[in-house]
Amino acid sequence: MKTIDEMLHLDLLTTEQHGQISAWIARSDSPDEILKMPAPLWQAVERASGVMGIDRDLLRPPSFDATDVLPG
Repeated sequence: MKTIDEMLHLDLLTTEQHGQISAWIARSDSPDEILKMPAPLWQAVERASGVMGIDRDLLRPPSFDATDVLPG
């Protein structure tokens, strides 16, 4: 839900889309149920995800040289 909220905050989703998507997710009992979301809502999420670079972040290999991530 945090990502959906951020999409709204960045004006990538309308208030109506945010409400519909949030309601769909809230009443879904499983990821499979979420996947049944109507196409126009999925398209809105896909457009917003593209602008935010979410797919790009998910495909980026992990950085194993990040020394500031773990206390040392």
